[in-house]
Amino acid sequence: MMTRRERLRRCFCHEELDRPGVYARDGFPADDPTYDRLKAYLKEHTELKRGWWPGRLTPPAPAEQHSEPVSRDWKRLVTLVHTPAGDLRSTYLASLKGQPGMSETYLLKDRSDAEKYLSLPVHEPAGDVSSFADAEKEIGEAGIVDADLGSNPAGAVAALCGSETFAIMSITDRDALHALCEREMQVLLKRVGFLLERRIGPYFSICGEEYIVPPLHGPRDFWDFNVRYDKPVFDLIHEAGARVHVHCHASMKKVLAGFIEMGVDVLHPFEAPPMGDITPQEAKAMARGKLCLEGNIQIADMYEGTPDDVREQTRALIETCFDDRRGLIVSPTASPYIRGAGEQCFPQYKAMIDAVLEWKP
Repeated sequence: MMTRRERLRRCFCHEELDRPGVYARDGFPADDPTYDRLKAYLKEHTELKRGWWPGRLTPPAPAEQHSEPVSRDWKRLVTLVHTPAGDLRSTYLASLKGQPGMSETYLLKDRSDAEKYLSLPVHEPAGDVSSFADAEKEIGEAGIVDADLGSNPAGAVAALCGSETFAIMSITDRDALHALCEREMQVLLKRVGFLLERRIGPYFSICGEEYIVPPLHGPRDFWDFNVRYDKPVFDLIHEAGARVHVHCHASMKKVLAGFIEMGVDVLHPFEAPPMGDITPQEAKAMARGKLCLEGNIQIADMYEGTPDDVREQTRALIETCFDDRRGLIVSPTASPYIRGAGEQCFPQYKAMIDAVLEWKP
């Protein structure tokens, strides 16, 4: 029997396994004791990945923020970012009654704003990363420490623009988007280099690719903005003997080859219709020997399905995606998310986990 740490190492390195990995994302509702039993079961029986965030490492752009009244339910948070070429402004609606907030306007609205943002200096990273060693010691053989890189370059730019403006500028001002992505890639390359020099790793995670995927963007944009600017970062990681995990919801069929081309080692998730457009059979055929698939039990089934349903889904997934004894981490498609429903989903999570642990070749 492999340790849980060794099993994950083999998943990331596309090596043969004794059984599939099994993992659950852990973004639980805060301060919700109904999930305590599930947390304990995950800790005891699944491969663990402890997220580690190194902090900003570079100073933020000079900015100021103030609030404005909107209604009895909402207030507006106004952020002004000061750049050498002029100020940028964004607004956010914050609930006064505990509801989720939402972005109202974004920092970058047009080419002029892009040019202002590009005037910001790119700083060298600095900071204390000694807490990584503590995280490694704490996880031990139960799993790995996953160094979080934040967003990929194109995802960072899309977050500055908002999806609508990014889509419009991909037609009207594509060169400006490329300049922004190039800048964010340089920031990320410096960040990764700083971490690697300090022996952080070998496991890194990144997200943001899902901003530029079907159906909002076509394959051309995926290759032009995601693959082009992610691959140099992932190459740097691989040159150091390290590995990278990507989280991306999307319709994957037309772009999975791009994830393989850019060098992703583990991809989560790979959703079949109706949530996505690729079946496990299709995903495995493309990923075989090149990329480890992490998924793919729909999170809704953990709340709305039955233990028998989830058990059969898990067994079918293993049969389809683990015939070569490698490249599969069974996992829900998202973190538990319904407040107060921890006991409701526990039997389904247990069925998924037990089905993996009971698997025999």
